[in-house]
Amino acid sequence: MKKLNELMQEIILLTTKIETDYPELYQYLDETPFVICDTEEKTICLNDLEKYLETLKGQLGHHVETHKIQSKTS
Repeated sequence: MKKLNELMQEIILLTTKIETDYPELYQYLDETPFVICDTEEKTICLNDLEKYLETLKGQLGHHVETHKIQSKTS
């Protein structure tokens, strides 16, 4: 499992890439469900950050594939 700093850095890099290269996708990131450790302590759970990072990667991958297909048909 990655450490907190590594996960946060990867999330920051990915969201910056999305903001810069795919601004049409960036606007939807606020709609991405994200709960940081739904426990009594309300601490940041590494597992939740890993899930969020995978969600971001999935959204970007889907967006790129969808627009690649649309570009070929246009």
